[in-house]
Amino acid sequence: MQEQDIRIELTNQPKEKPNDDELVFGTIFTDHMFVMDYDRDKGWYDPRIVPYQPIQLDPAAMIFHYGQTVFEGLKAYRTPNGDIQLFRPQKNFERLNKSNERMVIPPIDETFALTALKKLLQIEKDWVPKAEGTSLYIRPFIISTDPYLGVRPSYTYKFMIIMSPVGAYYKEGINPVKIAVENEYVRAVVGGTGEAKTAGNYAASLKAQEICESLGYTQVLWLDGVEKKYIEEVGSMNVFFKIDGEVVTPALTGSILHGITRDSVIHLLKHWGVPVVERRISMEELAQAHEEDRLEEAFGTGTAAVISPIGVLNWKDKDYVINDGKTGEISKRLYDTLTGIQYGKIEDPFNWIVKIDE
Repeated sequence: MQEQDIRIELTNQPKEKPNDDELVFGTIFTDHMFVMDYDRDKGWYDPRIVPYQPIQLDPAAMIFHYGQTVFEGLKAYRTPNGDIQLFRPQKNFERLNKSNERMVIPPIDETFALTALKKLLQIEKDWVPKAEGTSLYIRPFIISTDPYLGVRPSYTYKFMIIMSPVGAYYKEGINPVKIAVENEYVRAVVGGTGEAKTAGNYAASLKAQEICESLGYTQVLWLDGVEKKYIEEVGSMNVFFKIDGEVVTPALTGSILHGITRDSVIHLLKHWGVPVVERRISMEELAQAHEEDRLEEAFGTGTAAVISPIGVLNWKDKDYVINDGKTGEISKRLYDTLTGIQYGKIEDPFNWIVKIDE
């Protein structure tokens, strides 16, 4: 399919756009959305941009009963001169297809998906906010739609892209957050769906997240699901630790999401000559490094928050305060560099930026 195959129906009732200083995360949606259908006899067909609206599904649609769905998250940024650009969007559609493979969903054409997103952004360009730290959050997703109550992969699907102007994901912004290590519940195991971006992973995390928030912590740090020993990821972020001058992040073993911001951070650290390794790291090792004053920084990485310094890590009812609860040098440099590239304020030496033509 090509761009000319995209059918366009524009709304005659545009919404009132919010003020940039009123934006929170994920509560307001733009005027239009992209939709494309799949049938096993037709393949993907009827790509269209239509007014944002509810979708009509049969009560027996398989998404409601078996959770066969995947999604992505990326952002569009407005530069100081008013241009709109994306950050490594190809990686999001590559990862969507990796999730599709695990969830037995037919692959999408990644190039066409990016073309469709660009077209949608051209139509919705006025929805990209201008204020510092704001952006247009983009949510591509696929749901199974077959009205069938037997357990098998669906024969029909919808691929959709919706968008939402957003402010900061965490109210703390670049200021350090408090994270609680989860010792009872598990998020994923190798061989499961942990490295797929699928809804069930997030549903399984909600109980622990609710408990940690009630105790005053922002997010959960998950340990491996077998030994409950090795660090995996935070609820919405990959995680990094600076120990003795070396940055360590858990290796991608099959139960951790392949974070695009994570990958970008590793690229940047190597580009700067900062030692960075991907390996297994246990909470015991981390606690010992803290006790010996060798744990210098900790931070999470993700599309929504970009870089989120960790000021307190709670494990077994003990608070481990990291870097005196302050944002570390590496965390700040990474945040400034990534956001600088994303918003077009500094040079992009890696060709990560994709510009949206008017």
